[in-house]
Amino acid sequence: MNQYVKYEDLGLISYQDAWDYQEILFRQIFSQKSGTDIDSDEKEHLAGYLLFCEHPHVYTLGKSGSDRNLLISEEMMREKGISFFRINRGGDITYHGPGQLVGYPILDLDAFHLTIRKYIHILEEAVIRTLEPFELNAERMEGATGVWLEPHTFARKICAIGVRASRNVTMHGFAFNVNTDLSFFQFINPCGFTSRGSTSLQAETGTPGDMSQVKQLLRSHLAGLIGFTLTD
Repeated sequence: MNQYVKYEDLGLISYQDAWDYQEILFRQIFSQKSGTDIDSDEKEHLAGYLLFCEHPHVYTLGKSGSDRNLLISEEMMREKGISFFRINRGGDITYHGPGQLVGYPILDLDAFHLTIRKYIHILEEAVIRTLEPFELNAERMEGATGVWLEPHTFARKICAIGVRASRNVTMHGFAFNVNTDLSFFQFINPCGFTSRGSTSLQAETGTPGDMSQVKQLLRSHLAGLIGFTLTD
């Protein structure tokens, strides 16, 4: 059976609104999987959603994260227009902001015969392949989720990954620095690391990245690696 995933580009959207929308879609897929919400043939074949968006400045702290990795006061965050959320994904603290491509795949992993570990591996691989046309040799780093450049020397993260899964239905996802203002990372220990930096496609190539091109490449790689057909 073909597995279909609905793609939506939410544009620039507040973190809270995107989180609320994720929860709605997550409950829909979860209920469908439980056999309590199958109303149509379309739902029977819909294996999930892929949401792309950007957020206004926000720090998010995962359920296993530490407050000590937030290095800025609440007053300074208000002055700089930065929001802060404690959320239910894995991982520690990260930053989202304009120019960063945030992806929220809400997928029934059982439909693709995937474990959560394999799924995270695929998310990393999709970003690695997306960076190849820009002549960037991205890699994984042992013991650290995400996508990195020069992980064994001058390690710097270009994409953070943090997911939540319940009965193998996923939420949250990845944050890929395309044209991100990297100065906002100085106010946190990204993902809990104190000695590793953050980077972006723009910082590495010296020119702004084409967000439309990045989205197209990343959508294609995710669909191919996971094994779904995108539908609007």
